[in-house]
Amino acid sequence: MNVTEFFEIFESELKQNKALTSYHRLVNSSSRYHFRKSYMQQRLEYVSEKISKRGASIWDVGCGFGTSAIFFALNGFKVHGSTLEYYYDEIEQRLDFWKAYGDLSGLDFKYENIFDINIEQGKWDYILAQDTLHHLEPFGQAAQILKTSLKEDGIFVVSEENGNNIFNNLKNFKNRGFKRITTMYDEKLQKSVLIGDENTRSLKGWINEFSKAGMQIHPDSVEYIRYYFPHKYDGQNTQALIAKEFNLSKKDGARREFMFFGLNFTAGK
Repeated sequence: MNVTEFFEIFESELKQNKALTSYHRLVNSSSRYHFRKSYMQQRLEYVSEKISKRGASIWDVGCGFGTSAIFFALNGFKVHGSTLEYYYDEIEQRLDFWKAYGDLSGLDFKYENIFDINIEQGKWDYILAQDTLHHLEPFGQAAQILKTSLKEDGIFVVSEENGNNIFNNLKNFKNRGFKRITTMYDEKLQKSVLIGDENTRSLKGWINEFSKAGMQIHPDSVEYIRYYFPHKYDGQNTQALIAKEFNLSKKDGARREFMFFGLNFTAGK
């Protein structure tokens, strides 16, 4: 199942599942529909391109509602999703829906803190982290867990917010001030856990963090996405806007660093 086919079914699921609709916010705003769909599809297309070894194993760290995990399981990958979010309880309903479209026997989810689990060295071909890295704290310890879990030739695939984005930084500062790391009490785990409160970083920041952990970001894998605002999308020009964004990201360093919202990259040992 390719990304386009998956999204057609995914949108029909969203219209039926209110909990999912409020989380993804794709089909509940006609004025932002094409804007949001473009971003979601670009991200899934990116990780789909990077996770290409057929039948490989994937650890989806911070899998959320499990959308990407479901996509890869339908395409024959063995996927384990870890999460610490409230929507874990909604996943079974999702699985009931998607079982009609393919085999999900290679997929499992668990509510777990990665700092508490028994790590198997070199277990995963791929580790996927979508909007997850900025929540993992202490990050140095998390990075060592991820590195240990990855096979020697494995690939760490990341889709994040660009920590240099001006507008996002203003929003985050308004919501949490300078306190980028906080403690929350987890009712399911019955313990307090440390969490990054939208502790986003720039590409340079991630390069530094991965380097300290003994990993390297692959320079050719880096991709910046989502430059244009919602009003630019009319339903007919999405591919043209994506092409323009791509050209801007290659030509204009300041615009790329401070105006693009999304940041994708891969890393390895």
